[in-house]
Amino acid sequence: MDGTVVLGWLAVALGIYALLLLGLAAYARAHPETLTMTDALRFLPDLLRLLRRLAADRTVPAGVRAALLLLLAYLLLPIDLVPDFLPVIGYADDVLLVALVLRLTVRRAGTGAVERHWPGSPQGLAVLLRLAGL
Repeated sequence: MDGTVVLGWLAVALGIYALLLLGLAAYARAHPETLTMTDALRFLPDLLRLLRRLAADRTVPAGVRAALLLLLAYLLLPIDLVPDFLPVIGYADDVLLVALVLRLTVRRAGTGAVERHWPGSPQGLAVLLRLAGL
């Protein structure tokens, strides 16, 4: 393969990555009320327990359980779409993916499944449901 072709593909990949970063930054600025850093620190252990419990629940559809397992793997692995050390947008990809998977879960399994497995406080559940778009 010619060196200019490789450089061209690298430029395209970097351009797409830059567009993703810009989109995540715009989302974080447009929705700062979704989850504050303080809420996230209290919320994260309960969220991880919820995701694990939902993924293990056989009454939850298999496709949703697969999405939950993939989300858990993404959150636990050190590799991220956007590095977490970047201010503001570092955690935006995590929040965005959690919100998307939670919306899928609520649509396919219902809010009852989420409420049944939520290990945290009622305030945390309210944040979770708000994050899921309810």
